[in-house]
Amino acid sequence: MATLKDIATEAGVSLATVSRVLNDDPTLSVKEETKHRILEIAEKLEYKTSNTKALATSKKQQQHFMAVYNYKQEAEVNDPYYLSIRYGIETQCSKLGIELTNCYNGEIADKNSKVSGIILVGRNSSNVLDKVKSLSDNICFVDFSDTHSPYDSVDIDLARVSKEITDFFIAQGYQRIGFIGGQDLPEVADIREEAFTEYGQLKGVVSSKDIYRGDFSSSSGYKLAKEMLATGDYPSALFVASDSIAIGVLRAIHEHGLKIPEDIALISVNDIPTAKFTFPSLSTVRIHSEMMGIQGVNLLVEKLRDGRTLPLQVYVPSKLKLRDTTK
Repeated sequence: MATLKDIATEAGVSLATVSRVLNDDPTLSVKEETKHRILEIAEKLEYKTSNTKALATSKKQQQHFMAVYNYKQEAEVNDPYYLSIRYGIETQCSKLGIELTNCYNGEIADKNSKVSGIILVGRNSSNVLDKVKSLSDNICFVDFSDTHSPYDSVDIDLARVSKEITDFFIAQGYQRIGFIGGQDLPEVADIREEAFTEYGQLKGVVSSKDIYRGDFSSSSGYKLAKEMLATGDYPSALFVASDSIAIGVLRAIHEHGLKIPEDIALISVNDIPTAKFTFPSLSTVRIHSEMMGIQGVNLLVEKLRDGRTLPLQVYVPSKLKLRDTTK
């Protein structure tokens, strides 16, 4: 009896490619001629799959995914980063013919149809997780990860980003670096803040008095920056947790009569479309947030198709974009 390995060897491709072609994986990106070659070889070798009937049945049933966001929908207006994640989820679900229900602020929609996959966006509470576990065990975190969780995740290595920004400022000669950020849950520090504080203190450039935390809005950034500047004793370099926060920080610095980056330099995170149009233009870390949403959907689809039990952690790459808020 022919095996997948036999087909892969004759076609000159990997086992994974053969498996995904024969299972008609809609997320697979491969040349049509390669697909035809694999199918022809499978037919020639009279390859038979033991779960053909099950696959045919599953294709007839439309999948229904639920995306649960840990914030209110208004947050998408204040921060395009969130909107981009949702756009990625919706675009990929539409492409694959998957029904999608969006739920905001951790509130689970009451739906009669069966949910075959759930995306949890951001750090949701344990109560929300308990609720969604009763609906489906096919769960994927997006914009959050937990190494101890049995579920898939798609995230950014924000700890690495925090260290990269700190090292950049140190290389520029700064000996005191501050932080202005936000938090998803009360009394829970964001991973950017945690990593920055720990690494910065280790390097001797960060003090707890220079850490300011609010929410992820421009108004919060403005308020926190005003509070910092009012002390009269502030750092000359700032790591700001998001571009939206940084927009408020920029205004506060301008109103205080300080020059950027001569008096205060800053780097933020996300690289939203308006980042290059601020004055001065923001130095920031580009995060492919739309891709995070897309890959969250893909992981749910792949787990359903293959019956995988091992949780996967996917980290989407990021890149520091230097503009005019740094020297």
